[in-house]
Amino acid sequence: MLVSVFQYSLEYCKIEDRVDSLLLEGLVSYAGDHLIPLVDEGLGNSAYLADLGDGRALAVDASRDLRALRQAAARRGLRVAFAADTHLHADFLTGAVQLAADQGATVLAAAAGHRAFEHTALADGDEVDLGGLRLRALATPGHTDEHLSYLLLDGGTELGVFTGGSLIVGSAARTDLLGADRAEELARAQYRSLRRLAALPDATPVWPTHGAGSFCSAPPGAARVTTIGAERTANPLLAAPDEDAFARQLLASLGSYPAYFARLAEVNRRGPALLAARAKLAPLTPAAVGFLMDRGSWLIDVRPIAEFAAGHIPGAVSIPLRDQFATWLGWLVPDRTPLGFVLASGQDPAEVAWQALKIGYENLAGQLDGGMDAWQADGRRVERTALVTADGMDGRAILDVRQDAEFVTGHVPGAAHIELGDLPGRAQNAPGEAVVMCGHGERAMTAASMLQRAGHHGLSVLAGGAQEWATVTGRPLQEGT
Repeated sequence: MLVSVFQYSLEYCKIEDRVDSLLLEGLVSYAGDHLIPLVDEGLGNSAYLADLGDGRALAVDASRDLRALRQAAARRGLRVAFAADTHLHADFLTGAVQLAADQGATVLAAAAGHRAFEHTALADGDEVDLGGLRLRALATPGHTDEHLSYLLLDGGTELGVFTGGSLIVGSAARTDLLGADRAEELARAQYRSLRRLAALPDATPVWPTHGAGSFCSAPPGAARVTTIGAERTANPLLAAPDEDAFARQLLASLGSYPAYFARLAEVNRRGPALLAARAKLAPLTPAAVGFLMDRGSWLIDVRPIAEFAAGHIPGAVSIPLRDQFATWLGWLVPDRTPLGFVLASGQDPAEVAWQALKIGYENLAGQLDGGMDAWQADGRRVERTALVTADGMDGRAILDVRQDAEFVTGHVPGAAHIELGDLPGRAQNAPGEAVVMCGHGERAMTAASMLQRAGHHGLSVLAGGAQEWATVTGRPLQEGT
């Protein structure tokens, strides 16, 4: 079986200038179209579908939202025969259990993960015959205790390594998901794991799961794939002189992460519930929506912020349907209460449902049938939130809800700062009648709606961000905290 058949398609290989020509030539020599990356831009992750050459395929770190994987497999006439997970994911529910039920896939996972469903339990050095190719498990703890990387082999040739949340482009995944008290211990384990992976041949392609945009990744980067040689040359963590320096450097790069990360690993250990039908949202009358809200359910308005600003249901939370929708839903909204949704004309209810289901939201009550037009036609009350420009803020208090790292690089002088993810527990600290701002307006509208839900009044949202403010006003941004 040819080595080149199973390598990464060039169209996905965004190789930074730091990769020298020798490494570039090595990566190009492996180019092919039989390893298919499936990128979730919102969560910042990549799953992989490897064509095994005989109508069967290997899936690695597949999400519960299997739409893209199923489409890729169908285009090539493939059946998923193996579904491997590198670790107990905290940021999405695994699709391996569903693939086992639907296609008879053999689930491959770490024995140390003690999963409560049928799987082939692997320990360090174990190999699985894929039918010509072999998959070797490498224990690489750090991101999680039971983390495995998978080395794909054709005879004695390393075709590539699936590194999950261990070695990633320019860094390594965070080590604090099991609690701050274990973060340093796991960072030291990550040090040893990265050095083990770095001992592979320089030309070995590296296929991480976590990448740009992932809250499991520290820090975010642009590229999604790399090579061992490129990382040995340019990864600052691999340049750390010793374990102590590595741990300090990795831990110093960690920021906050979504609240739902704390619960998904255990769901993945038990195994997510199987989904028997296509994801959808049932239609709800205005009366049904009102009934839900009166009993403490949450109503999520996924429309663009301009539509939400012009008129929304009192108590609704604005989380626009975009790549980051699942992240903010999981960060801010309880997972067990029934959820209702308000969509704009043309928005796909199935997309909303899948984004919720992939992070463990099962209790989806439905969507307002007919949208806001139906609500208003029923004579029900509407609330509005003003959108203002940088020259229309009139000296009002400002609340900046961006991440800490964004805020310190430049913010409006005098702005109060509360990260959006912290707002549910700190609403009482928010300034009254403030202009809420973020990078573009989406997170700010979410924050304003959360504050309105908590009883705040007189809030506005800045259309734009800090840089637009500086451009319009001609004033410099303030750096630091």
